[in-house]
Amino acid sequence: MQTNQKPVERQEETLLLHLQQGRETAFTEIYNQYSKPLFLKILRMTGDTEVAKELLQDLFLKLWEHRHMIDPSLSFKSYLYTIGVNLVYDYFRKEAKNKQLSAHLLAMAVDADVQTDELLISKENITMVRKAIDQLSPQRKKVYMLCKLEGKSYQEVSAELQISTSTIHDHIVKANSSIKKYLLSHPDFAVYALIAGVLMKGM
Repeated sequence: MQTNQKPVERQEETLLLHLQQGRETAFTEIYNQYSKPLFLKILRMTGDTEVAKELLQDLFLKLWEHRHMIDPSLSFKSYLYTIGVNLVYDYFRKEAKNKQLSAHLLAMAVDADVQTDELLISKENITMVRKAIDQLSPQRKKVYMLCKLEGKSYQEVSAELQISTSTIHDHIVKANSSIKKYLLSHPDFAVYALIAGVLMKGM
């Protein structure tokens, strides 16, 4: 017994072909299907309802303007989410010109020690962070390198440098503060740190 219902994949491919032909009904159907999940994703990334609404509008505007470039055989959902992520990235790059916002973003990104360590792993950020570390005094830099980059415990560093663990703790606290202040003066780093953190949380 045959059925008139087409597979989901075939239905979407047909819908995209209609979109490429400029049919507004196809565009409306796509909007109704994807706008809510896309909005929630953008909202989670930006934390601002009004910004999320504007970026969602930009997303569907780009979809309409570039509808001829869509490949119906590829994942359309992934295509939409990629546009969304790129729009969020562009938004934060523009907003990074505002130093106050940049300071807030980076403070979020490197507030905890473990987050700072994760940023050190990033190829894009390692040069900037090492420059920040180079600003430390020789002793403080040595303590920081041993504890944070070589992973040694306070006790091990205490025995190696012949200084107390409380002194080591003081060096680490002040080093983190100094490094953060240095990075806060570089807005582009603040933006990358936030975006990287968001993407690490997953789609």
